[in-house]
Amino acid sequence: MDRDHENDGIALVLAPDGTILQMVRDEIGLSRVLRPGSTLGELMEPGFAEKALSFLASLSERQAAFDWELTLSLDGRPTPMHFAGTTEADRFFVVAARTATGLTRCSEELMAINNEQTNALRAALKELSLKNTQEARDRRLYEDLVRVNNELSNLQREMVKKNVELQKLNEQKNRILGVAAHDLRNPLGGILSYSEFLEAEAWEVLNEEQREFVVAIKEISQFMLRMVTDLLDVAAIEAGQLRLHREPVDLVQLVTRNVAMNKVLAARKEIAVELEPLPDMPAILLDPGKIEQVLNNLVTNAVKFSHGGSKVSVRVTRADDAVTIAVQDRGQGIPEADLPKLFKPFSNASVRATAGEQSTGLGLAIVRNIVEGHGGRIWLESEVGKGSTFSFTLPVTPPTPPRATA
Repeated sequence: MDRDHENDGIALVLAPDGTILQMVRDEIGLSRVLRPGSTLGELMEPGFAEKALSFLASLSERQAAFDWELTLSLDGRPTPMHFAGTTEADRFFVVAARTATGLTRCSEELMAINNEQTNALRAALKELSLKNTQEARDRRLYEDLVRVNNELSNLQREMVKKNVELQKLNEQKNRILGVAAHDLRNPLGGILSYSEFLEAEAWEVLNEEQREFVVAIKEISQFMLRMVTDLLDVAAIEAGQLRLHREPVDLVQLVTRNVAMNKVLAARKEIAVELEPLPDMPAILLDPGKIEQVLNNLVTNAVKFSHGGSKVSVRVTRADDAVTIAVQDRGQGIPEADLPKLFKPFSNASVRATAGEQSTGLGLAIVRNIVEGHGGRIWLESEVGKGSTFSFTLPVTPPTPPRATA
């Protein structure tokens, strides 16, 4: 095609059925093939008549259409054209050009003509230009939304894949952790037993330095054994294998025995552990070993973060369907910023134990899982400088069968 004619175009006025009512502009020689009553579809190459009808239907439905590619039959030769149009009253105003650039140019020139014959077409083309601009914006917005949605779908698929990999790695980590902790527990228990034997049977024959070594060995092995036991519990919890072996238990007797045992340990720091009067209650279905573990953790924590000469209180209250056990200290208290992380594994508050006692950072996470496994809940109330109260509930009638998993 000659570059001098590549932007040539036409402008037509059509009836709604496609009949050509008037030719406003003809730069391609279309008038040579027009007959009275010619329709736009009849001017098309075979195979494009149906598309021409779709173009007219779009004009009728949406009142505007832009850049439809249709092929005219001009002097027996196929002539590809770019069509646009708009409607006013019962007429269609249509422009076409050999190229998309020519279509824009033809529309602009017609809009610039100021005579009675083209005033209506000029106004219609201006409206078409505005509608086309909005359609282009909508199209770009739609394309952007599709692109973003595709990217989001890809990210979601990648995230699912990564989550599966992480789950496999976490299961592998739990297995390794469980095996390592299990293998460490026996030798650590042996070291602790030997240090306790030396403390009990050979204390008198040891010099001062040797006694210090025995005490250090005992304390370190106790801490390491406690950490290994906690790691085993955490691994079991994460693997969903922490079983609760429920049986009817006299909770009053269990709490009384536990407090008596912890009184001896607290006496080393000159801290009193007091048990408030207990209510009468029937036996409750629970795992006694696990509830002992919960009480030991809460009471020893209270002692650990309290100053010598203070007091730790343990109280038990009963509502209709639940028992609440609270452990209160008069120690340092916990800052509000630390509260959300306390029941998470390997989390420690910013406050430090008053006698330098060590902590694994696992105890409260294990406690929470044990309590929730029994169908209860645990919470903390604390005020800096005044102390903390850890409370947990146990249902009088458990909501799940006795072999439920924590």
